[in-house]
Amino acid sequence: MAAVKHDVFQAIADPTRREVLRLLAKEELPISKITSHFSLSRTAIAKHLHILTEAELVKGRKVGREKIYQLHPEPLTEVKDWLSYYERFWNNKLSMLKFIVENDAGNDEM
Repeated sequence: MAAVKHDVFQAIADPTRREVLRLLAKEELPISKITSHFSLSRTAIAKHLHILTEAELVKGRKVGREKIYQLHPEPLTEVKDWLSYYERFWNNKLSMLKFIVENDAGNDEM
């Protein structure tokens, strides 16, 4: 049985992994510094980093005895593209709300 490869959507579904991405957006970090931001074990953080690596959102490189992780945000464009389809619904709802509020405000004066 082949190992399941995680995609970008699965990777960002977990709040811990989203927080790891936020941390790595600021700077490259070794696992010890990443772990210090969480109440999770180093092993748990390593598993999260493995999933993020499979989704190609982070890359690790060896520097001496440590592995330094850095963000690779390019796969997030897949999420952006997916969300952009639904943006028209949000924009329509906001336009409708603006119309209702503006027209309702005029009716209050009567």
